[in-house]
Amino acid sequence: MKSVRLEAVGALHLRKVARPKPGPDELLVRVEASGICGTDRHLFLGEFPSKPPVTLGHEFCGIVEDIGGEVEGFRAGMRITGDPNIVCGRCAQCQAGRINLCRNLRAIGIHRDGALAEYVRVPQKQAYELPLALKATHGAFCEPLACCLHGVDLAAIRPGSSVVVLGGGVIGLLVVQLARLAGAARVVLSTRQAAKRKLAKEIGATDGIDPSAGDLITEVTGPDGLLPGGADVVIECAGVAETVKQSFQLARPGGSVIILGVMPQGVSVPVEPFDILFRELKVFGSFINPFTHKRAADLVSSGAIELDRLISREVGLDEVPAIIARPAGPGEVKVMYVAA
Repeated sequence: MKSVRLEAVGALHLRKVARPKPGPDELLVRVEASGICGTDRHLFLGEFPSKPPVTLGHEFCGIVEDIGGEVEGFRAGMRITGDPNIVCGRCAQCQAGRINLCRNLRAIGIHRDGALAEYVRVPQKQAYELPLALKATHGAFCEPLACCLHGVDLAAIRPGSSVVVLGGGVIGLLVVQLARLAGAARVVLSTRQAAKRKLAKEIGATDGIDPSAGDLITEVTGPDGLLPGGADVVIECAGVAETVKQSFQLARPGGSVIILGVMPQGVSVPVEPFDILFRELKVFGSFINPFTHKRAADLVSSGAIELDRLISREVGLDEVPAIIARPAGPGEVKVMYVAA
């Protein structure tokens, strides 16, 4: 079968490999759709730890073709989404319910072969059924949506809250929609790209702002700004040092800052502890998707989230290595591998 293989940092190739066989507790899944994620670019550049050689692809949906002898509750022909993050269940973090911080975490598409391929092996405990009537491309959004749900959970958005979302990529545009579903009265999206600001307002943002057009902090938090005094919640979704710094400045006293975007390892951002103390800011890192993948699958299946307009284009496997190897293009939100 065809497979997109990360063979070393900076070395990504389309290869022919043997079709996998399911283990006793695994499903063999024919991949229908798999999203290309910013994390895949970090892996390619060596900015996020992985275990090459490995097949990339951790956002996926597909049809069960075969099952191992110990599998229960799944059968050939079912459509599933896979939670890529496999935890041990035994370490201190798992035992405390913080499974996303598992000391032995292994992820499909990062540490074991993923779904930018024709087939992928999925442990049955990581699989969640999806309706056959659902678009396969929608099913591939379950993983990023699950990560966004965790961030929004940490934010504890209440009806009437004000929220600033920094970054207009797929994570930011999903968070905009979740914030409105959580009851936020004002949702401000900050991004330099006009097309993404326009899209954000069409799918739920009350305001879009270009941070390069003036002083973002004054435009949002100043006496005549969109949210005088600051936002109840700021969610950083860009994974950029500048926006991480801005997130602290945009929060009101007593507000919450959620770091959801992924920055490269080793990059530092200056913060002023006195400011965090004096304004009693609540600062959270939001890492992956503890106990949220099933909720994401249900939410995707319900149709409550706009997904079609987040898909910039659909490509075949042959195009994937070149797409991952270059930065996202202007206006690009989600490029999706879709099987022929």
